[in-house]
Amino acid sequence: MRIEDYALIGDLQTAALVGNNGSIDWLCFPRFDSGACFAALLGDDNNGRWLIAPAGEVKRTSRRYRVDTLVLDTEFETTSGSVRLVDFMPPRGKAPDVVRIVEGMTGTVRMQMELVIRFDYGSIVPWVRRRGNALTAIGGPDALVLRTPVPTQGKDLRTVAEFEVGAGDWIPFTLTWHPSSERLPRPIDPSLALRETVDYWAEWTARCTYDGEWRNEVMTSLMVLKALTYAPTGGIVAAPTTSLPEQLGGVRNWDYRFCWLRDATLSLYALMFAGFEDEAVAWRDWLLRAIAGDPEDFSIMYG
Repeated sequence: MRIEDYALIGDLQTAALVGNNGSIDWLCFPRFDSGACFAALLGDDNNGRWLIAPAGEVKRTSRRYRVDTLVLDTEFETTSGSVRLVDFMPPRGKAPDVVRIVEGMTGTVRMQMELVIRFDYGSIVPWVRRRGNALTAIGGPDALVLRTPVPTQGKDLRTVAEFEVGAGDWIPFTLTWHPSSERLPRPIDPSLALRETVDYWAEWTARCTYDGEWRNEVMTSLMVLKALTYAPTGGIVAAPTTSLPEQLGGVRNWDYRFCWLRDATLSLYALMFAGFEDEAVAWRDWLLRAIAGDPEDFSIMYG
């Protein structure tokens, strides 16, 4: 798909790109600069993706962020009914999570789920097994845990499912990363995680002092800049992606998961203009640590 057909969700330590077809085609766990477990953005579904969408023909698709939050709602309308797919990443606890919730709106819709986990940018097919109510996938140091009430099965090195959603139904899926050498992380409550995510972003956006034209668009842009901030340090990555060529076959396919000082300065100017001074202070402190006290070692970008 075109890059503009993706929307971003994140937890201030990494981010995912969600296509308007219901497929997460890019996600690096547990950090922005970690290897991708979903890399279909650079190749195809064999390089990893997570699709949740109607199994039949879709008549119309619309999507939007919930007001002043980075919670993404995608609505699919089919001949038999309509459903809403809610995508978000809760504020980071010990383990990073992606939560996807299917909500029935009208009629009854047959849905499909396809989870293709490929660690290290699509190069590692994981060892998948069921452990109680959890499905685990392990590849080297990385592990993912899928939890959902929907029955799943393995097919052609993929995890698939089909299920029906009626009006009023609410079906959650959670995917959690953890080091493969550690125990499974505890399951999270998807409904509680949704409330906490909405509350986090609502509290953050309430600090905005901008009151001019196109406020909703300005606020969405500010939330994206905030989502590109690595919370533990205050550094801001230029983009969550790598290796997307400016021209097919060209040499401009760099890794932008670094803090480029020029880009970050422009981002901070926008944030400060809207009243978010804490982010500017955190970035300044990060910069002083990165330079390490010697202006002669000043670089255009840092990890």
